[in-house]
Formats: sequence, C-alpha cells, structure tokens
Amino acid sequence: MAKTGPAAEAMLRRRSHSSVGDDAPTDKQLRKLLEVAGTVADHAALRPWRIVAIRGEARDRVGRAIAEASGASGSDAEKLARKPLRAPLLLAVVVSPKPSGKVADWEQEAVASGVAHALSLLLDEAGWGVMWRTGHYTRAEAVHRAHGLGPDERLLGWLYVGSRPAKKSGRRSPITAKKHLSSL
Repeated sequence: MAKTGPAAEAMLRRRSHSSVGDDAPTDKQLRKLLEVAGTVADHAALRPWRIVAIRGEARDRVGRAIAEASGASGSDAEKLARKPLRAPLLLAVVVSPKPSGKVADWEQEAVASGVAHALSLLLDEAGWGVMWRTGHYTRAEAVHRAHGLGPDERLLGWLYVGSRPAKKSGRRSPITAKKHLSSL
C-alpha cells in the first residue's frame, strides 16, 4: 500500500459500533466537530444541511414516530419505538436544500452525506462509538414531523453516538480497487 497520512489512517481504522455506552459528546464538543465536518466539498458553499441532536426523551418521540410510520402495532410497534434508545445521542442528518440555478438537489444531498461521513470519522477519532443508521422511515411524514423538518428538507438517517464499547468491532475487508476503478 502507498504511504498514507492521518486521514487515510483514520478511515482505515474506523469501525461502526452497533452497540454503544451511555456517555455522549456535549453540544460544545459537537459544535467543534461540526466546524471541521462542515468543510467538505460544497459547490457554491450553500451548506445545504443541518444536524439535529436528539437526546433524552426526544429519542422516545422519534421512536414513536418510527413505530407510527411503520404501521406496526403491539409488540412490533414497541420494538420499533425502542430503536432510538440504543444510543444516548442521535444526530439526525438533514438535507436542507438551498435554491440554486447551478447546484442540483442531488449534489446538495451529496454534500449532506459528506458531512455525515466526515462527522462519523471525527467522532470515531475523538473516541466515540458511532453507527450511521438509515431506513425507509427516514422519508415518512410522522418521522419528519418528529424532527421538525421543513417542507423541502429530507432526513438521510441518524448517527447513533455513545461511548465506545470495550469489545472491538469486526474487521473490515479491504476492497479490490481494480473492481471499482475504470478508465476512458
């Protein structure tokens, strides 16, 4: 492998943590990380994203919205409603498109995705356990209401954040770059 720098090493070291502990970064710590994550490539510097921090009882509201969106009832609905309780902090990644004649919506969504990925790397580097969770619920009206999204905003998913578990996450298999790189 070619010589790598700190960014490559951080990406190779990062693991998703499906189970995290009860501690989470403070809002002050998050703001510092967001200042860095927000420097991702952003055509026309529109900053078409926002992050919603969800803690405490707000996680219950999100869970109820997920259960409502699923149409499930009884124990299935209860199980879905508990999903946001898996971490002390959920960071909802929201695409907040800005009017632009030159930057398409898909490109603005890509910027929001880039911020989420950068933020997950920064949280991991800071010692937190992180997992990006998505699902069809992200586009449900009940979930949008629970997050207070505007009419043009879209939820991409949540970063579940908490203290890193003692147990190491599984090893990631390296990709075969040849399969993913072509030339014209």
